[in-house]
Amino acid sequence: MMAIGIAGVTGRMGKALVAAVLEQDDLRLAGGSVREGSPLAGTSIPGPDGTSTGLYALDDANALFAASDVVIDFTSPEATKNHLHLAMETGTALVLGTTGLGDDVDADILAASHKCPLLRAANFSLGVTVLMALVKRAAQALGPSFDIEILEMHHHHKVDAPSGTALALGEVAAKARGVRLSDVSDAVRDGHTGPRRADAIGFATLRGGDVAGEHSVIFAGMGERLELSHRASDRAIFARGAVTAAKWLKNQTAGLYTMSDCLGLDT
Repeated sequence: MMAIGIAGVTGRMGKALVAAVLEQDDLRLAGGSVREGSPLAGTSIPGPDGTSTGLYALDDANALFAASDVVIDFTSPEATKNHLHLAMETGTALVLGTTGLGDDVDADILAASHKCPLLRAANFSLGVTVLMALVKRAAQALGPSFDIEILEMHHHHKVDAPSGTALALGEVAAKARGVRLSDVSDAVRDGHTGPRRADAIGFATLRGGDVAGEHSVIFAGMGERLELSHRASDRAIFARGAVTAAKWLKNQTAGLYTMSDCLGLDT
């Protein structure tokens, strides 16, 4: 049976990942890790029904990578940097879902992908993956006469904005138009901003309640508007998508992959 380890096993996504692994008969939970020095180190990892899995949260990520065929990482930028180096050292496949990573981590991700299979995604929803493919096609077909605006909403605990998924959607749209997102992004509008730049890709961020994730890409033309949207009502979809990615990644060679690769889509 394929063994999956979960970094950040005691967090909200970590618990959802435990449930997603245990609901599949062809998978085995290899264990889970927490940050070094965490008071949760050594505590039992519960299953979705509250009963013990017989495993305990480790504050030694080295042991987790040694015990796993694939590690799924939804942690923090600092922890992810360490996990990338462990993946390089062990050759363990890594599914990377941590958001808010700075540009300085890109070099580590690329280096790790030369040593192990690595799948990185801003959003593991299968629906969002299809949305990205649709956004690419729409941006190509509609052309620059349609303004692009991206709206996202998440729960009030989320700390980064715009969301990683919103930025990924912007990257797809910008690439389809042959420009760099960093050159056309407009993420802050306040006060007297003047007219909208013709080539801008705008972002609007909403936070509140327990919203799991909502994203809309709006193509606004003269006399018509196309909106492509996805709404997540249950965080479990992200966990199931990450497990789907892990099962696919196990059979790949070293390299950097996306959810589009996993689903065979062109983005």
